[in-house]
Amino acid sequence: MDDLKAKYLSAIAGAGDESTLEELRLQAVGKKGEVSLKMRELGKMTPEERQTAGPALNALKDEINSALAAKKVALADAALDERLRTEWLDVTLPTRPTRQGTVHPVSQVWEECTAIFADMGFSVAEGPQVESDWYNFDALNIPGHHPARAEMDTFYMHRAEGDDRDPHVLRTHTSPVQIRSMQEHGAPIRTISPGRVYRADYDQTHTPMFHQIEGLAIDRDISMANLKWVLEEFFSAYFGTKVKTRFRASHFPFTEPSAEVDIQCSWKDGTVVVGEGDDWLEVLGSGMVHPHVLKSGGVDPSEWQGFAFGMGIDRMAMLKYGIPDLRAFFDSDLRWLRHYGFSALQVPTIRGGV
Repeated sequence: MDDLKAKYLSAIAGAGDESTLEELRLQAVGKKGEVSLKMRELGKMTPEERQTAGPALNALKDEINSALAAKKVALADAALDERLRTEWLDVTLPTRPTRQGTVHPVSQVWEECTAIFADMGFSVAEGPQVESDWYNFDALNIPGHHPARAEMDTFYMHRAEGDDRDPHVLRTHTSPVQIRSMQEHGAPIRTISPGRVYRADYDQTHTPMFHQIEGLAIDRDISMANLKWVLEEFFSAYFGTKVKTRFRASHFPFTEPSAEVDIQCSWKDGTVVVGEGDDWLEVLGSGMVHPHVLKSGGVDPSEWQGFAFGMGIDRMAMLKYGIPDLRAFFDSDLRWLRHYGFSALQVPTIRGGV
């Protein structure tokens, strides 16, 4: 027993790797190991001999197993120490580059416009995208024979047989939100209504779904002069330069008088430059709110008056950031978005864009 103990404890202590240690385990306490074979001989001994040899063999087996386990831990620790000595990590190195998401140009311009009008005291109002044709047309003084009410221009919702509710449409502008805002808050009011709108049209400058932002200001003494000031302040803040405007007489059912609004621009190498030159570019429609529209909103036109305007968010983005095709907003891949997209840290303000 003493010889086996000395033999294996010495060999285990001198083992240099785990494979050598495993060989020693098999030689000592494996199924055919020396200690295991001696334990099989216990059956041939007398009871008195077994009483002495049995505990001694079990103690020897336990001691060898404990030495094997301790040596295995020591070898693992030594291997780890060697790795730590030969391998190192410089925690001051920069991390590997990671792709970050970008803000879509429409979302960015939406926020820019909202921030600019907010600085001028306009609140933000929202409404449903599926509207009754009363809110979308009748309340806005759009007669039944108007071309906009034809199915070739407007998306009408399906009506089941026997459904006697008012027809519903995908809203063609955010003007219905102005009616709802007047009904809820009355006058005076100063609000903008950004959102998605839908029209049955599709080409380089039109898409079936696009984005508008419309403004409404109602008070006792508001005039077209106030409208012109608000729009020039907005354009100058949005484009980051002084922008002149030109009003041209027009007709919209929901405003009277009505005006198309042009902004000063020039063309350089096929690209429009806003705020300089002798050319003009139409960007929005506007006017003084029609009395019928005020009545639809529950506002007395004999006491209150105001202006309204509406522009396309998508087109404003195209003008400012040089995006050539409106359809690219909806059918482009990630490479396009990485080129035209914005960092989430680019916060819009009235003090010159982002």
